[in-house]
Amino acid sequence: MTNLISKPNIIPSRRNFLKGAAALGGSAAMLAAINDGARASGDPIPVGQAAPLTDFAAADGVEFKNGLTLACEEINALGGILGRPLEPYFEDTKQMGDATNVQAVQRLIDRHAVHAVINGYNIGSGAAIQDVIADSGIVYIHYDTTIGHNNLVKSDTERYFGSFQGDPAEYWYGPGFLKFLQQLEEAGSYKRANNKMAVILSAGVYAANIANAVKEKAGEYGWEISLFETVNVPISEWGPTLAKIRQDPPAVICVTHFLPADLAQFMVQFAPNPTNSLVYMQYGPRSRRSARSPRKLRAVSSTPLSSALCRMRSARPSSSATRRSSARTRGITPARSPMMAATSGPRRQPSRAARANRATTPRTARWRSACAT
Repeated sequence: MTNLISKPNIIPSRRNFLKGAAALGGSAAMLAAINDGARASGDPIPVGQAAPLTDFAAADGVEFKNGLTLACEEINALGGILGRPLEPYFEDTKQMGDATNVQAVQRLIDRHAVHAVINGYNIGSGAAIQDVIADSGIVYIHYDTTIGHNNLVKSDTERYFGSFQGDPAEYWYGPGFLKFLQQLEEAGSYKRANNKMAVILSAGVYAANIANAVKEKAGEYGWEISLFETVNVPISEWGPTLAKIRQDPPAVICVTHFLPADLAQFMVQFAPNPTNSLVYMQYGPRSRRSARSPRKLRAVSSTPLSSALCRMRSARPSSSATRRSSARTRGITPARSPMMAATSGPRRQPSRAARANRATTPRTARWRSACAT
């Protein structure tokens, strides 16, 4: 396979290469300059990806595959690498255990002689794949988002010279979340009901590292961890965990498990009888107001954390709309609960300007504006 890339179609002149590297800011333009007019042809350069194409993380795995496929197509359209096209190969890591991950990467190396492995994420220790890559002497780019990568590469920079993580380590979500809460409080956007925080995690390195970081730093921000619970995943029944939360309601619920389907089920089961808590969901689905529910769901999106913060506030479990309708039929003005008063404020008709804004502003923009206040 070494012969496949030993004689590229056109080797750019040193002058053109340096000119391109100095003057061109975009990677596409730089690649075109490096290729110096060469067309992608001849024997391809194999690149590989080990991704969860089936099982519980398949939705992400398929997107990882689409991303590498598209990247290869775009690079080939710009002349490939030194005039040779890239050809992607894929292996399924399924549930992403260490043994499965290693086998998938080993197949890419043994069967397809890949020169680089470019992954999304694979849960597990991460170190197992690193050793297979290091033994083969090829390039490895991944998005495992783990502090273990930093520590491993630091331990032996010569052995792991070709290993690159494309995003920051997951550890920083923990202190970052606590800092974000502090900023909300300082800005007057959020007032904690108490100092209690419930932390819910799954039994994996990613979720555990974030949860432990929150637990480690919580005291510095005045938080007490009232519940620290590990759940087995995938999970669709959150009843036992929610019972503990409702028994001792915290001001914040921090969920560091990351599968969107599981997190969606958490919110579905939390919403009918919510606590007055701000809910943080790692890598979770953004929540929105439900037109079918009398409860008000307030959400704040945290772009730097790539996560959702959802504030649930509600009246009693029975429908407030039903109570008001029943009271009016008896000529009674229904009393409003303190929670309703706190969340809704006094009732008043919208101003003419507000009605005009509603007519001209897209619903999504109005919702985001309301959630920011």
